[in-house]
Amino acid sequence: MDGAPAAKKQRVENGISQHSHPGTSYHEDFCDKDGSTTIMFCVKEEVGGLAKALKIFEENNVNLLQIESRPSKKDPSEFEFFVACDNTKGGLKEAIHALKEKTNGVTILKRSRTTSEGSDGINSVPWFPQKISDLDRFANQILSYGSELDSDHPGFTDKVYRARRKEFADIAFNYKHGQQIPPVEYTEEEIKTWGKIFGELTKLYKTHACREFNHIFPLLVDNCGYREDNIPQLQDVSNFLKDCTGFTLRPVAGLLSSRDFLAGLAFRVFHSTQYIRHHSRPMYTPEPDVCHELLGHVPLFSTPAFAQFSQEIGLASLGAPDEYIQKLATCYWFTVEFGLCKQQGQIKAYGAGLLSSFGELQYALSDKPEVRAFEPIKTAEQEYPITEYQPTYFLSDSFEDAKEKMSAFAATIPRPFAVRYNPYTQSVEVIDKKDQISSLVHNVRGELGIIEDALRKLNG
Repeated sequence: MDGAPAAKKQRVENGISQHSHPGTSYHEDFCDKDGSTTIMFCVKEEVGGLAKALKIFEENNVNLLQIESRPSKKDPSEFEFFVACDNTKGGLKEAIHALKEKTNGVTILKRSRTTSEGSDGINSVPWFPQKISDLDRFANQILSYGSELDSDHPGFTDKVYRARRKEFADIAFNYKHGQQIPPVEYTEEEIKTWGKIFGELTKLYKTHACREFNHIFPLLVDNCGYREDNIPQLQDVSNFLKDCTGFTLRPVAGLLSSRDFLAGLAFRVFHSTQYIRHHSRPMYTPEPDVCHELLGHVPLFSTPAFAQFSQEIGLASLGAPDEYIQKLATCYWFTVEFGLCKQQGQIKAYGAGLLSSFGELQYALSDKPEVRAFEPIKTAEQEYPITEYQPTYFLSDSFEDAKEKMSAFAATIPRPFAVRYNPYTQSVEVIDKKDQISSLVHNVRGELGIIEDALRKLNG
């Protein structure tokens, strides 16, 4: 759901964005709540190989909840197995040690943070999705649901609004990857609220937003129904994004953890709300709503360079230690949410938190705040207030420049592997073997051959 990662809620009052932590739509990471632990291991392709491994779980009274297998990308003579185990009973620790002796590459994929190798010598990394459908596994592990509003929320005492919020939450809760996002028939009151915000912000975009934003916005008007009297449907917007950059929208029922939200970006999936703020205070919201998502975030996800930059942050988060998740969350906060860029000698806004708040959008481009160059190592350590305009913003020369800096920063994250997104299979490939690198080099050579052929024809 919108915003920079971490445990934070967004408030916009009289144009002021207020937040309760570095990431407008997340809560802190948590331990497994479903009582399961996922283990990955490799078995040689031989008769009875898997049976021997599964016998270990039986001997230690460990109940298996799910088993998946696939040919190993690291060694053609092996198969990889992903086994979800009940960790509430039986001797799981003993089973893991026995597996290490009889199989290869034993790795524990955990929802909670741990080091890359535990004191017992077994590799252990935070669990992360490797297929786009894996996002279903955490999409509903949220902080609050439907009508559960804080007492200071404008709609707290409005039973109709609370029931309406639950309708939106139910749509997201029942959504699975591959489905169409159900359309919503917004009420006249909801459309009026959207219209007030739309009208105020569109007055500023030509002079305050970056050129990429202003190039895309008219296309959203033509293709997705962006109008003052109409709230666009998420599926229509998602289809548009898919055609532009491969990004898609996924409805979310509440607040995700930083780790989970960033993991979605690795697959070019943006978790988005569908509900709108309470009509009594159209310039205030205690959490990101559809106005923030569609007006602040969507336009730039339609831009290839920005989409790539956002995905770089997501890929860097996969399997990263908690302290680096926080660093990435802060970088996200000062770029995707509150980023500035330089264009033709002028400073323009590209952060969604600015582009969806007419008050802070004007303030950020004034001479009042401090503006520093975006350097991930330094930006990741920057603190910021949560109840007022930001005193400091970070400036990038371009999205491409920001992407290259994030890639360099990602290389410093301590994890025993590299990751690569495969757009053909919509999966993440874990790279930790030399033969995998040889395969990648072969693919790169193929791409270079296409470029060389194109250059010859252009010069011919």
